[in-house]
Amino acid sequence: MERRTILVTRRLPGVPWEDLAKRFRAGDPPPAGTMPREEFLARVRGASGILCTLADRVDAELMEAAGPSLVVVSNFAVGVNNVDVAGATRRGIRVCNTPDVLTDATADLGFALLLSAARKVSDADRFVRAGSWTGWDPWGFLGVPVAGKTLGIVGMGKIGAGVARRSRGFSMKVLYHSRRRMPPSEEAGLAASYRDLDALLAESDFVVLCVPLTPETRGLISTERLGRMKRTAVLVNIARGEVVDEEAVATALAEGRLFGAGLDVFEKEPRIHPKLLSAPSAVLLPHLGSATGEAREAMGRRATENLLAALDGREPASPVN
Repeated sequence: MERRTILVTRRLPGVPWEDLAKRFRAGDPPPAGTMPREEFLARVRGASGILCTLADRVDAELMEAAGPSLVVVSNFAVGVNNVDVAGATRRGIRVCNTPDVLTDATADLGFALLLSAARKVSDADRFVRAGSWTGWDPWGFLGVPVAGKTLGIVGMGKIGAGVARRSRGFSMKVLYHSRRRMPPSEEAGLAASYRDLDALLAESDFVVLCVPLTPETRGLISTERLGRMKRTAVLVNIARGEVVDEEAVATALAEGRLFGAGLDVFEKEPRIHPKLLSAPSAVLLPHLGSATGEAREAMGRRATENLLAALDGREPASPVN
């Protein structure tokens, strides 16, 4: 029986490409960086399975190029906004992701961004590296306090809950907004109180975005909504870049209508709005949410397990559709 074809679009932690290549027809080793679109379209022909990343667009064109043999798209990520899930479902293609294994790493980073923006860590670091520091200054890089302040979490899923748990050490009051309100027992467990979005923005000293990218959340944080936040507030985005209007955030920072921002994701990655690059009190990271060795290895293992399960006719551990 002829071996089936798979395509791994990039060299990834935890993905044993050499072992997969012994079992399946896998073609040339995957590149270290993002696979160019034309190469992706060419190499996917006749594939039964794809193991890809958020940088790989799996749309109708790609699925058409693969042909009827395609049965699974295993995404090395929690989000699947790079995949036309509805289109895949209509074609009978399983879509899988890698939840749970990156929850702690992403929640850690969210809180790191919160602290860094609050205490102007990036601005101060650049100041020192530039050789500008001449001695202690009682007016230098004054931040906002974190302990005892109000934390608003938009999207109280597993990552949002992780951020809430980390706030306990800072004695913070926790508010949250989600599509569905949690049962009272879960709210009590996190010491979290539900608010509608506008009320949460108005009350919170720190707002952390943990929502998935959907038609409802695209552009969620607009100029109007930024206007509801305190001038001393800090916005943190560990969700998806398209949830936030970057120009509106940069303008609010420049005009002093928002104290700080910690952003790990951007609207048009890897491009960043030029106004953000020069905005004060902005901590900008290159999509590091899950970037610990342990988390990325676990993501690769889960993505591989999902791929193999679907190809073997078994239920994947993390199906999306």
